[in-house]
Amino acid sequence: HNTATMNFLRRRLSDSSFVANLPNGYMMDLQRPDNSTSSPVSPATERKHPQPPQPSHSSSTGTSIFSSISSAMKQTTQAAAGLIDHSASPTPPVAQKPKILLVIEAKYFQGKKVNGEFDIRVEQAEFSELNLAAYVTGGCMVDMQVMRNGTKVVRSFKPDFVLIRQHAYSMALGEDFRSLVIGLQYGGIHTVNSLYSIYNFCSKPWVFSQLIKIFNSLGPEKFPLVEQTFFPGHKQMVS
Repeated sequence: HNTATMNFLRRRLSDSSFVANLPNGYMMDLQRPDNSTSSPVSPATERKHPQPPQPSHSSSTGTSIFSSISSAMKQTTQAAAGLIDHSASPTPPVAQKPKILLVIEAKYFQGKKVNGEFDIRVEQAEFSELNLAAYVTGGCMVDMQVMRNGTKVVRSFKPDFVLIRQHAYSMALGEDFRSLVIGLQYGGIHTVNSLYSIYNFCSKPWVFSQLIKIFNSLGPEKFPLVEQTFFPGHKQMVS
């Protein structure tokens, strides 16, 4: 009986005029596995949930374009949020070495850190703990004595710039470091304070001569100076 019914339905469904007169949703119900448990679909429900059309070539192309745009927007958003690792590119940027700041001072900057556009490594020592060699084209190589496990060892590096906060010359024995200042100048090292001023300040009479020029320019009222007399040496001063 069921076989005869199915054959009858196949013949009737092959008739286009018969199919056109069927109510909405009828074909959908026939295609379900179990017609006895399926509920009929009303025309209103059918209008609310229409069957999606079969994808054509143009719709697939549009989907591909929107997918590309979505992917590009996602990458842009991730880049703005800092989520993309640009170091994974075929030509990663070369990591910049930290700039070396040599501070010549009596441990004032010990343990301090300097932050800014570049990473800065601070090396600190006194003149008595330094030695150097300067070259015409090779810059300046500084040797610094450091304490490691109670033992003095020498560590070498090339400073990018120098901050001098210590007098380079004193009349005390072993306190003449003018040769180190000359070496830094010879190696072309950039300094926070001028090496010319550091070297000039090694001689107090030379500095006082510069003050005399200001004294003669501005006058004693605006720029007073203590009266002094210069002699080339102690013999001339005695005579």
